[in-house]
Amino acid sequence: MHQYARYFERFRQLAHTRPLQELLPAEQLEQFRADVVSENAGFQTGPKGELEIERDIRTKIDNFHLEIFARTQTETTKRWTYESEIKRPYFHVTELDNQQLANWRKYLDFEEAEGDYTRAIFLYERCLVTCAFYDEFWFRYARWMSSKERKEEEVRNIYQRASTLYVPISRPGIRLQYAYFEEMTGRVDVARDIHQAILDRMPGHVETIISWANLERRHKGLNAAIEVYKAQIASAELDIYSKAAFVVEWAFLLWKIQGSVDEGRQVFQKNKQWYPESRHFWTKYVEFELAQPTNSASEAEHHERLKQIHSDMIKTSMRLETKKEISNLYLVYLRERGSKETMKEFLQIDRELNGPVSVQPDYVKATELGKATENGTIPGVVDTASLLKGEVRYTTYFQQRKQPMTVDPQGLASFH
Repeated sequence: MHQYARYFERFRQLAHTRPLQELLPAEQLEQFRADVVSENAGFQTGPKGELEIERDIRTKIDNFHLEIFARTQTETTKRWTYESEIKRPYFHVTELDNQQLANWRKYLDFEEAEGDYTRAIFLYERCLVTCAFYDEFWFRYARWMSSKERKEEEVRNIYQRASTLYVPISRPGIRLQYAYFEEMTGRVDVARDIHQAILDRMPGHVETIISWANLERRHKGLNAAIEVYKAQIASAELDIYSKAAFVVEWAFLLWKIQGSVDEGRQVFQKNKQWYPESRHFWTKYVEFELAQPTNSASEAEHHERLKQIHSDMIKTSMRLETKKEISNLYLVYLRERGSKETMKEFLQIDRELNGPVSVQPDYVKATELGKATENGTIPGVVDTASLLKGEVRYTTYFQQRKQPMTVDPQGLASFH
């Protein structure tokens, strides 16, 4: 890009020796000739010869090209800060550093602000040669394009390229966004097929199944969504940690969509025995009960429900830190909504979970210290790998895509 001035000077030198027909399109050349003839008509010295006319035409052509060069120089200068920072203008399977991604983001911001549609398209396509594996730029391109009038097919093309060629299936966020786009355009069957294609390669992927269930809910009703969850929970191929997430979604649908708190509560109560190591299940179970409105007449019953949930949770095999985290929800409830008798319970729980080992109950000691019983095992404690799976926090793509506050500019930017 920085060679344009040298190329232009060579072109100007060469232009003096080339026929006029090679220097301009025929229509523009005729316009210049007509202008020269018209200008000469006002002189009393008589018409100019062909050589003089050609000389004047060449002068106009040179001035015309100089104007183009000046505009090019101005536009190049405005972009040079960004262009000079592009270190890898080609595709490669290795990661880019954070500084490179930041430069592309700023460059795209600049070009969009300039308002030239063609230039913005060109820059996006250049960017995606280099950043094809970074789905954030595919998302950005599709969102930007969708803001333009009558660009549905162009948006579809962006999603298809990202989904079928570049972004790995292990990062299905762009595919789910593509499904939402097709649903928006009325192609619900295509949206279903996209979900199924993801699940063919990633069976049991929680976010995709939840997205699929909500697709069915929007178009076929609540029962269709629940059937999706029931089928996944009954599947022998899925682990219990994924199933726990679907039980939670099932209960929340009954509560928030159908408006049936009792049915949602029954789903939690009937399934709690199957998911003793799932942080997600127990956290959402507590949050479910905390969210229910109460009054002076029902507060005691509400307290008993939460107390029982906490009692069941604290005896599970989850790590002590996880139990403390979930217990804190209950402790906040006791402080802020409990009666005058609840401080005794509050301090007891605080002592058992946060006190020294000498005052902790046996189930807390076992969880924290890993003490073995006479036969060398602790009843109810599962292996480390299972515990780690149970610790998973289920988040959506958009929750995961938050940019860190500080990054090392020279550090590599992960594709994930």
